[in-house]
Amino acid sequence: MDPSLHVVRLDLWRADAVVLFDWLKPVDFDAVPITHPAGKQALTDLLTRLEHETDIPGVTQEQIDVAREEVARDMGW
Repeated sequence: MDPSLHVVRLDLWRADAVVLFDWLKPVDFDAVPITHPAGKQALTDLLTRLEHETDIPGVTQEQIDVAREEVARDMGW
């Protein structure tokens, strides 16, 4: 890895990660309106990290529904 590139550590609430994974999993990244290919790659990288570095892919629909409720509760807009 290029030493000029830095790793960013980001803590997410588990509910946010579950909702993001559930949203990203079926997305056709070629259909997402992104103005630069790097945006598509960044979304793909996020999905890959969630898929391979967490236990999120094993969540049930019930857990997804609960996570959605938890995240929606924090919506102040």
